[in-house]
Amino acid sequence: MKYSVLAALVLLAVSALFALARQFQMLQQNSYFPSRYFGWLKENFCAQAIAEAVLAAGICVLAWAAPLYLAVGAAFLLGFRIARAFSQQKKSIKKLAVTARIKRLYAAAAVLYAVIIAAAVLPWIGKNVFLTIGVLLTCLVPGTALLCRTLMAPVENAIAHWYVNDAKRILRERPDLLVIGVTGSYGKTSVKFILSRILSEKYNVLATPGSFNTPMGVVRTVREHLLPQTQVFICEMGAKNVGDIQEICEIAHPKIGIITSVGAQHLETFRTVDAVFKTKFELADEVLKNGGEVFVNGDSEELFSRIDASRYTVYGLREDADCRVRNLQTGKDGSSFLLCRDGLELPLSTKLLGKHNTVNIAGAAALALKLGVKPDDIRYAVASLKPTEHRLELKPYLNGSVMIDDAYNANPEGCLEAVRVLASFEGLRKVIITPGLIELGEREYECNYRLGQAAGEACDVIILVGKNRSKPLAEGVRSTAFPEENLHIVSGFREAVGIYAGMADAATAVLLENDLPDNYLY
Repeated sequence: MKYSVLAALVLLAVSALFALARQFQMLQQNSYFPSRYFGWLKENFCAQAIAEAVLAAGICVLAWAAPLYLAVGAAFLLGFRIARAFSQQKKSIKKLAVTARIKRLYAAAAVLYAVIIAAAVLPWIGKNVFLTIGVLLTCLVPGTALLCRTLMAPVENAIAHWYVNDAKRILRERPDLLVIGVTGSYGKTSVKFILSRILSEKYNVLATPGSFNTPMGVVRTVREHLLPQTQVFICEMGAKNVGDIQEICEIAHPKIGIITSVGAQHLETFRTVDAVFKTKFELADEVLKNGGEVFVNGDSEELFSRIDASRYTVYGLREDADCRVRNLQTGKDGSSFLLCRDGLELPLSTKLLGKHNTVNIAGAAALALKLGVKPDDIRYAVASLKPTEHRLELKPYLNGSVMIDDAYNANPEGCLEAVRVLASFEGLRKVIITPGLIELGEREYECNYRLGQAAGEACDVIILVGKNRSKPLAEGVRSTAFPEENLHIVSGFREAVGIYAGMADAATAVLLENDLPDNYLY
């Protein structure tokens, strides 16, 4: 009987390790915040949690009443969970990234199960107590995931603290390095890449890669990529809570800053746009304290309405901007315009799509002029700009169709601009695939409704992803004269692409707007 119990517990533990893949994936996508993970559980896991609770209760009964059959049930559960884990990862939009932290979480789970298994077979300990604990932990895997996260929190904090201090040491040893901070509710990644390209005409430049805009992303960039010959470090700064930008500033100490926008982003944590403004301007506070210069986007109304413009260098389309865009011409092939500052009128052209990218270029060019980059070099760099990956990126797609890949755009104004770009593709059938916008708090319904309206007025076919999430979008679409037969509502992106594949041809353009990870699709 002891061996049957031991075999059953080992099988249960191994099955739980496979089941934990999905839970650790969702913890990872929710930045390891328990509150956000609970939010995902609430929306997506209730039915499965109940099923696993019933399963746990059944296996507990087997353990007490018929231990010999317990191993058979555990083996069946192992096979089911292996198949399910591989299926879930295969279907996932953003798969589990097996980072060092994930490996440590798995190690904690393995040690936890090993202790339970060892204790359950010791002769002087009540078998049923540990058997019950083992069954519950291996069946109720969300609880195990959170327990492992809690157990490893002191270790993760210590590791993070060491890495941060090491990055600070590296930066202290480089007083010659010019650090430029870039933040904003939207546009910061695009501005970072545009600025990096322009400044590289004169300087050796390092920019935080991809969306490495958290404190640990900045730390990793400094420790792994900063070279002795690097002259300029462009540091993208993201935030979801008040104080997040200040935390990055305490690591990098930027001497120049660009604030691209303030808007309704991450309102589930910020609550108000005023809190967003306060957080983004933590960068301005740091730069001005150090006697530096801050460039701000004058076309962001939520930003401009809250500042004393005399303290900043303002760029954009507005008449009173210090660095102004004039004579703007936009279309499906890009934009051309005059950049005007201090008597200089610099004609620029770019293949980047959208009016907002023109404003992004204006901010980056204004800063480049301050740092002594020659106007002709700026013109050349702007003309050679390529789209940031997944941000209004034009590429060939199915059956000779054209895709506007805007999968990483998740802000209200940017999404509306993307629809306007799609509308400029005259003579083509216009299709949009989108799950809508997230983390906008009380404004989420309104912003998705407006996106639905814009799509209804501009598109020929609309494919909405997420049966529940897309409801505000669908209501916005239906407020227009859009034909119901051309509106499709699906459960996932695979289904959406399947519908699109049936209509795609050389006369079709599709906009992929905001490709949400799995934790938001329901």
